[in-house]
Amino acid sequence: MADKSADAFRTISEVAETIGVPQHVLRFWETKFAPLRPMKRGGGRRYYRPEDVTLLAKIKGWLYDEGLTIKGAQKRLKGRGIRQALAEDAPKPIPLSEPARKELSALLAELKSLRAQLG
Repeated sequence: MADKSADAFRTISEVAETIGVPQHVLRFWETKFAPLRPMKRGGGRRYYRPEDVTLLAKIKGWLYDEGLTIKGAQKRLKGRGIRQALAEDAPKPIPLSEPARKELSALLAELKSLRAQLG
């Protein structure tokens, strides 16, 4: 299957695989988080917008990584609003030490070399 555009709509199976949760969990979260309203086509097939996928990833992080309850995640989303919650919780770059930066640069160069040999 060809890679989809970042702006493409995703099916529930694609989102479940991307986020790393079962499909029934996504359907359950739709009942608990009002902003999650995927577009539905004939037969009830769900199509998630890119913003829906981002929000689902945030919700998963709040519940699974931070240990918030559903109620706590609902309050966080309601208190901040969708746009602010997504913007505030964007991943922050991790500062790297100079030795780590050099090691990563060397690994990247090696990977690029291998890719060139394969391609």
